[in-house]
Amino acid sequence: MAYLLLVIAIVAEVGGTLSLRMATSESKNVRRWLLLVIGGYGVAFVGLTLALAEGMPLGIAYGIWAASGVALTAVLSKLLFKEPLTKVMAMGIGLIAAGVLLIELGAAH
Repeated sequence: MAYLLLVIAIVAEVGGTLSLRMATSESKNVRRWLLLVIGGYGVAFVGLTLALAEGMPLGIAYGIWAASGVALTAVLSKLLFKEPLTKVMAMGIGLIAAGVLLIELGAAH
């Protein structure tokens, strides 16, 4: 259950961040996008809190949340907003993922 709550938190945080980008680019619908930003971040923090309450260690939960958020936001920004996603950036995302994996493996000992 903790991992499901964490996935909900990740999706909500990425949605909030993408909505933040939309709020800065659409002048006539700013209030609607800002409501989605607030709602997305609110759900994200509640989901993360509940995942921790289910017993997930903070270092692992935050590492997965942050790394997944960075990776998904970068890829979706490329697809939705035509923002750059270079090979160097992709390698950076890979290094972040490797770091989170090492933290999770280290926590198992």
